[in-house]
Amino acid sequence: MIGKAVLALLAAAGLLAIGWLLLGAAVAPVGRGSVYAVVPASGDGERLEQDLAGLRWLRKGGMARFTVVIADCGLSGQGRRLAELLAGRDRGVILCAIDDLPACLGGEKQV
Repeated sequence: MIGKAVLALLAAAGLLAIGWLLLGAAVAPVGRGSVYAVVPASGDGERLEQDLAGLRWLRKGGMARFTVVIADCGLSGQGRRLAELLAGRDRGVILCAIDDLPACLGGEKQV
C-alpha cells in the first residue's frame, strides 16, 4: 500500500517536471536574434560575479539566448581586471566602455 502511494507520488512528480519543462520551452524568453543583457559595472565590480552567475544560469538552462555586455561605467583598476577575467572565461560575455555601447551592441566594437 505504501509502496503504491510512493510510486504514484513519484509518477506525479515526474509528470509535473515534464510539463514544467515543456511549458518553459514554449514560453521562455529565448532570443531569436541579437539579444543583449547589459550589466552596468562601476567601482570594484562588487556585484559583477553574482550578476553574471545569474545570467549564465539562464543561458545554461536554455531559458534564454543572449550576449552579456559588461558596460564599464567607471570601473577601478581592480574592477576592470575582474571584468576582463569574467569576460575571458565565457565567450558569451564581452566588456565594453559605456561610451562605446551602441557600437558594441551592433557588433562593431569590442573593448
